[in-house]
Amino acid sequence: MFDKIEQLSFQTRILIAVLLALAFFIPYSYLYQPKINQENNATQKLESQASATQEIPNTQNAESQSISMQTASTEAQNAAIIATINADNFVYKIDRLGRIAEVLLKDMKYQKDSAPLSLFPENIAVQNDPKTLELRFSDPLINQQALSTSYTADQEHIELKEKPQTLNLTQRLGNILVQKELTFYPNGAYEIAVKIPKGHAYFISPGMRPRVENDTYVFKGAIIKESDDTITTVGDGDAKGQENFVKAKILAAVDRYYTTLLFEENGMNATILGNADENPMLFVSGDGDLKLKGYIGAKDYHLLDSINPLLTDVVEYGMITFFAKPLFLLLDKLHDICGNWGWAIVLLTFIVRVVLYPLTYKGMVSMQKLKDLAPKMKELQQKYKGDPQKLQAHMMDLYKRHGANPMGGCLPLLLQIPVFFAIYRVLFNAIELKGADWLLWITDLSVMDPYFVLPILMGATMYLQQHLTPTTFNDPMQEKVFKFLPLIFMIFFITFPAGLVLYWFVNNVFSIIQQILINKSLARKKEREIAEHKHENKHKD
Repeated sequence: MFDKIEQLSFQTRILIAVLLALAFFIPYSYLYQPKINQENNATQKLESQASATQEIPNTQNAESQSISMQTASTEAQNAAIIATINADNFVYKIDRLGRIAEVLLKDMKYQKDSAPLSLFPENIAVQNDPKTLELRFSDPLINQQALSTSYTADQEHIELKEKPQTLNLTQRLGNILVQKELTFYPNGAYEIAVKIPKGHAYFISPGMRPRVENDTYVFKGAIIKESDDTITTVGDGDAKGQENFVKAKILAAVDRYYTTLLFEENGMNATILGNADENPMLFVSGDGDLKLKGYIGAKDYHLLDSINPLLTDVVEYGMITFFAKPLFLLLDKLHDICGNWGWAIVLLTFIVRVVLYPLTYKGMVSMQKLKDLAPKMKELQQKYKGDPQKLQAHMMDLYKRHGANPMGGCLPLLLQIPVFFAIYRVLFNAIELKGADWLLWITDLSVMDPYFVLPILMGATMYLQQHLTPTTFNDPMQEKVFKFLPLIFMIFFITFPAGLVLYWFVNNVFSIIQQILINKSLARKKEREIAEHKHENKHKD
């Protein structure tokens, strides 16, 4: 087996590495979840049917609670708006059941078709799904009454400017008085104080995830920051039962760019159930008074950090978060310096290429040695064609005498893949790129290049880079496949965000420059070695 590996040309190995990277790179970003809580802490599973109820452990006391899955029969009546909160950058609408039923983002870069962006379009809502700040009681009878009784609001319209303002909602359920005190902040954050007499267990939800971004290659679902600061995710389609979390710090429903969440630094007892589509439904349990903080809006790093540094964990990049997050912070600093996200990407690419230069140089030196040894390797292959063991022994001796490593050119490339993947995750998930322009034709780095200029340039530079790289193909079919890679990548990247394609294109440009410099350096080194060899032979004569 090892003799076959050693006989592979560098281009063969790089082709295998690229194809393996693609095989990993594409499905990973869609399927990967940093930590999936596989334990079912509940004693029973809940069915996602309109009238079904089952018990789940009460994390607050020894008695058992249950979330009633009953929903109101007439959604049109529920949609009646009793209060509107209007801020400079958003609008919240409170329906008759005391829920934030509609959220509109007014910022220009989030708008869709020149209209405020709706985070929860009604046309794709599932009836059983909870809305933001929806209350569900354990007792089915109380829950049924709660879903048919309107709240009253002490204000119908709030103009939210520089200072936070408070809205009081009240609901009378027989002898039970339900009160919600909502304090809204201009940045999209809010605080909620729920007042319900003890002994009436209930659950409150941050709502389902925003239904704006449905990209295939991004995570969509629930993010939970647990009491030990570990991050657990439950993606859409993966909420098959129920999961309980004790003293969780963050309970967030997210898509690529937006989130609705509840958080509490001291912890809250949370439960995740699956709806009919096995998408996660999020709840926080309460019995008596309960105070929580929340946020609805874009996953803008600085905005989340200004609300509470804890919330920056909602911007997560999978298992490579530990590396991708510092890369984003570096990109952000570069943006502060140059004032443009496009040029910040160019600067980031330059820095990455400089840092990786030693690896690149080492790989090129190793590749050049293998190229120089190619004629001798062919001689050995012909001489020991029928004896693989002798061929392996002589090839290993040849590598040893000339200081060549058959995997030396491939390993540096493989070591660079995590860096490229981290940058990919950063650029693909950074909402900061939304509405960011670069040069003349790129008006939004978060969407595809409208004129396909960057993908074409990326393919062209990749093709040029191939021609600058020494080739030692033994198999004509492999050579043909390798030559088609620039076209394959160009087609694959056509629909990718312009910011990501910009990085890849600039990376190719810097790689070409490095390739030329390294080729010249190796050529000079080879000339010196030839001159020294001639000089030694002259003295011997």
